[in-house]
Amino acid sequence: MTQHSQETVIGQVTSVFGVKGWLKVYSYTDPREGILNYRHWTLVLDGKRIPAKLEDGRRQGQGIVIKLKGVDDRDQARAYGGAEIRVATEALPELPEGEFYWHQLEGLEVVTVEGENLGKVHHLMETGSNDVLVVRAATGSVDQRERLIPYLPDQVVKEVDLQSSRMVVDWDPEF
Repeated sequence: MTQHSQETVIGQVTSVFGVKGWLKVYSYTDPREGILNYRHWTLVLDGKRIPAKLEDGRRQGQGIVIKLKGVDDRDQARAYGGAEIRVATEALPELPEGEFYWHQLEGLEVVTVEGENLGKVHHLMETGSNDVLVVRAATGSVDQRERLIPYLPDQVVKEVDLQSSRMVVDWDPEF
């Protein structure tokens, strides 16, 4: 078993585009075109890891279309539909103080300013106006509920401590 460096999912291949091997991708980066800044991808499809090199890409309407090196026709491209796009985490740029990647927030223990444990961040959702933390019950949490908590630094999210894997929120457990 080879040891893989940390990887971060930055998007997903959705479908073929045209007849020359181009693919449509759904980008998780902000802005969406940010996915084009990474040339070396690992595609994960049905448990298989496929190294891929981005040859070209551009914005197309609301989405992004890309061309992978060595994928030159529609039939070859079709084989990559649904693949998760990953890059080495160390390839991601350093964020300014107080900003975090979603993958850094997932798994953090969430406690209220009063010290009540609400569970752990399971994942985040993009809602348009702001991102939302999906917090699921964990060992020691006040109840078994899943909570949707707006990710609003300073207003709701008072502290994120990656070292101790916890986040402090100003949130009423009744919600």
